[in-house]
Amino acid sequence: MKTITIIGSGQMGSALAFPARENGNEVRLVGTHLDREIIEACRATNRHPKFEYDFPEGVSFYQFEDVDEAIKGADFIICGVSSFGVEWFGSEVMPRIPEETPIISVTKGLQNLPDGSLIPYPEVWRRMLAEHGLKRNLNAIGGPCTSYELVFHDQTEVSYCGEDMDTLRMIRSAMATDYYHISLTRDVMGVESAVALKNAYALGVALTVGLNQKAHGIDSKLHYNSQAAVFGQATREMAKSLAIQGADDLNNLCVGVGDLYVTVYGGRTRLIGTLLGRGLSIDEALAQLQGVTLESLVVSKRVAEAFRVKASKGEIDLADFPLLCHIDDIISNGAPVDIPWEKFTYVDE
Repeated sequence: MKTITIIGSGQMGSALAFPARENGNEVRLVGTHLDREIIEACRATNRHPKFEYDFPEGVSFYQFEDVDEAIKGADFIICGVSSFGVEWFGSEVMPRIPEETPIISVTKGLQNLPDGSLIPYPEVWRRMLAEHGLKRNLNAIGGPCTSYELVFHDQTEVSYCGEDMDTLRMIRSAMATDYYHISLTRDVMGVESAVALKNAYALGVALTVGLNQKAHGIDSKLHYNSQAAVFGQATREMAKSLAIQGADDLNNLCVGVGDLYVTVYGGRTRLIGTLLGRGLSIDEALAQLQGVTLESLVVSKRVAEAFRVKASKGEIDLADFPLLCHIDDIISNGAPVDIPWEKFTYVDE
């Protein structure tokens, strides 16, 4: 039995408490400073407010002021914050964690640097810690996994990545179940790039849903040819992006494509893409979502900005990324949706 502390009681962090506790581990779920009401609800009902199922018996719930107590004696820490909490977690939480305690993060995203390079969040944290002379054993989780389906025990395949395989094996032994299946790899860049890119491209596929609703009515049947065409182009551009990142392993591409498939079928990324496809401007679409900031918008802009820098240095050709460029044009410049279908075609001579 292991002691597992999950910091961040959003849906994904909370969902991971299910396989963790069902394996007989001691599980401590800690809310961030933004999660007070969630933790209060979990304590009162033993259920996350967004879930339809109770937590397994024995999960302990902590408010953030008790985080030091929750960390004490943990065999590993799971970071369950969203990408908008990356800097907060790096500055407020990581220094509290003992150097010997591994950390594994479910946070997805990339940060772009002035030179056009893109780095995953474990590297962001590594650099933040290095500024203070600190080191941590950092790992990450990627793959097609929605929180509510993990809670439902739907069969799920994910990838855990990190530099030390013994650490990954230890964490997998604590987390893997008969419904939660875990691959292991040292390629952090590949996995993390793939699962971040899928957010941008899922929005692209969703544009076609809105376009068809605009042409045929909101209640019209779904049309799949156009969705499949953009999905195929998204896969092509993701493969090229991974190669640029130095991570062109087919396994990593499969992790990202699987995650793309899941994201296309639900959530706010699908909704905002649909709204944009119907003809709403980015500001109008965000207004319908009450101004919430979406990870798909952030990663689209960051990757496009990084690629423009690389293109200016002659390192890549932006013509290889017509879908990404169009998505960025919609988000950054308010361009109307006009999917460049002919730019997706190719001639194999």
